[in-house]
Amino acid sequence: MNKLDVKERRAVVTGAAQGIGRAVGERLVASGARLCIWDRDVETARKTAAEIGGDTCVIEVDQSDWAGVMDAARRTEAEFGPVDILVANAGVAGSNAPVVAYDPGEWRRIIEINLDGVFHCCKALLPGMQARGYGRIVNVASIAGKEGNPNAAAYSASKAGVIALTKALGKETAGQDIAVNCVTPAAARTAIFDQMSEEHIGYMLSKIPRGRFLETTEAAAMIAWLCTAENSFTTGAVFDLSGGRATY
Repeated sequence: MNKLDVKERRAVVTGAAQGIGRAVGERLVASGARLCIWDRDVETARKTAAEIGGDTCVIEVDQSDWAGVMDAARRTEAEFGPVDILVANAGVAGSNAPVVAYDPGEWRRIIEINLDGVFHCCKALLPGMQARGYGRIVNVASIAGKEGNPNAAAYSASKAGVIALTKALGKETAGQDIAVNCVTPAAARTAIFDQMSEEHIGYMLSKIPRGRFLETTEAAAMIAWLCTAENSFTTGAVFDLSGGRATY
């Protein structure tokens, strides 16, 4: 595994208790970064932090709650120091149903976590990056945000919103050494599959030309590099992790 230029950088990774977020955290710590895990599942997050080792802390936060995110940001900077890196990874799949049958409450829940939550995290941590003139933000969207998955309109819409938010924020901060990018993974076999029907999982696999699901370490390799100082020019961009599914 190659070493990245993130030594002593302070990184917040949301949803890093497991899945892609955990793999990103492991990759950053292996290169000397200091990691703060933001997660609702604090018990699993603490177990993960102990297993990752290094200089790693855990803060319990529900990213859909703006006041809670602001509190997490204050606590992180007080206990951990200024944040250089944000990987906004946390999200939920939600239930599968056609739009005409979709529960409005479930729609709002998914948008609040997946889109509002990313906005909250960026809004809370970006001012410190701007004040210091340096920062790296990577938002984890989805191939569903590019193409739209049937029977998953809420998830698809939330991730499309993350893509647009990233593009807007990248342009707003382009005058400083701040890079804001996003990735659009195809499905990886993580705990999020527990929220999906087998039919929907099969649909997603059938769309991937590679013929397999994404490995979390593959996602982490791209995301972690986007967190580095070496990524000094690209911002407001969308990086594909779809195994050949996306054609644009």
